[in-house]
Amino acid sequence: MSTFFSDTAWICLAVPTVLCGTVYCKYKKSSGQLWNWMVCLASLCAVCLLILSPFWGLILFSLSCFLMYTYLSGQELLPVDQKAVLVTGGDCGLGHALCKYLDELGFTVFAGVLNENGPGAEELRRTCSPRLSVLQMDVTKPVQIKDAYSKVAAMLQDRGLWAVVNNAGVFGFPSDGELLPMTDYKQCMAVNFFGTVEVTKTFLPLLRKSKGRLVNVSSMGGGAPMAKLASYGSSKAAVTMFSSVMRIELSKWGIKVVSIQPGGFRTSIAGTSDKWEKLEKDILDHLPAEVQEDYGQDYILSQRNFLLFINSKASTDFSPVLRDIQHAISAKSPFAYYTPGKGAYLWLCLAFYLPIGVYNYLIERNFGKDEPMPRALSMPNYKRKAT
Repeated sequence: MSTFFSDTAWICLAVPTVLCGTVYCKYKKSSGQLWNWMVCLASLCAVCLLILSPFWGLILFSLSCFLMYTYLSGQELLPVDQKAVLVTGGDCGLGHALCKYLDELGFTVFAGVLNENGPGAEELRRTCSPRLSVLQMDVTKPVQIKDAYSKVAAMLQDRGLWAVVNNAGVFGFPSDGELLPMTDYKQCMAVNFFGTVEVTKTFLPLLRKSKGRLVNVSSMGGGAPMAKLASYGSSKAAVTMFSSVMRIELSKWGIKVVSIQPGGFRTSIAGTSDKWEKLEKDILDHLPAEVQEDYGQDYILSQRNFLLFINSKASTDFSPVLRDIQHAISAKSPFAYYTPGKGAYLWLCLAFYLPIGVYNYLIERNFGKDEPMPRALSMPNYKRKAT
C-alpha cells in the first residue's frame, strides 16, 4: 500500500509540474502576470500539504495545476494584422513608450496627445512608421475627444477599433489629504477618472464592431492605500471599479476589459520642480490658519521629499508594463488584472488579506519611517482632543 501511495504521489507531483513548466517556458516573456500565478500555485501547494492529508493534498494540488494549465494555454497571442489601437497620453512617459512599442509590433496606432505640436508628438511623427497617427486629445475636453473619434472612424471606415488604452493621467502633489486643496482632487478626478470614462463612452461603438479590448491603466495605489496619495489613489480606485463594472456589462458584446495596476515607474507624471513649487504655494496660500499652525510650514515644505523618495525607488525600465499591455491587447484570453512592477502584486495582496493594523504598520515601516512629524505633534505639551 505504501509503495502504491508513493508511486501515486510521484505521479501527482510530476504530471502537474511538467504541465506548468511547459506553460511557463512558453509564455514567460509575454506577461509578468504569469509569475504571480505561479507564486499563488506554490502557496496553494504548501497550504494543501500542511492542512490536508498528503494524499488529498496532492490530489487537490494536481487538479489546481491542471485547471491552471487549461486556462493559461489560452494565452496565445492573436496575430497583429495591423489591428488599430488608440492610446491616450502619448506625449511622454509610459504612453509615449507604448505608442512606439505598439508601432514596432505592427499595430495601427492612434496616439492621443495633450499638444499635437509639442516635442512628444513631433518625436512620434519623426520616429514611428506611417501607421501611427497623432491626434489632438485633451481627455478633459469632450469636443477634442469627439473630434478624435470622427477622425479615427473616418480612417478605419468599417474595420472597427481593436483596442482603447486609457493611459492619460496626472499625479497631483503627494501630501496629507487634509493639506491638499480641492483643486488637486478635482484635477485628478477630471483627468484620471472622468477622462477615462469620457474616452470609453465615446469610442465604445468602434470597439463593439471589432469585439476588441478596453484597457484602463489604473495604479497599485488604486487598490493598496498609500499615505500622501489621497487625490491620486482615490481617482485610480475609481478607474479600477469602473473597469470592473464595465467588464461585466461589456462581456455580452464580446469586449474584454482589462485593468493595469502598475507599481512604481519613473515617468514624467509627477511633474517638474517648478510645478512642485507652485503646488506648495497653493497649499500654503489656501490652508486655514489653524491647520497651517498645526502642521507647520516646515512639515508642508518637506512633502516634496516624498516625491524624491518614490522617484528613487521607481524603475526606469517600462518593459514589464509594455509587455503586459501588449498581452492584454493581443492574448486570446487576457487576464482581468495585470500588476507589472516590483512589489505591485505583493502590496495589493497585503492590502486585501492582512488586518488593517498590520498593513498600516508595514506601510509606515516602508514609506514613512523617516518622515518628519507635524509641528503640533512634535510639541511635548500637545494633547490630542478626544472626540
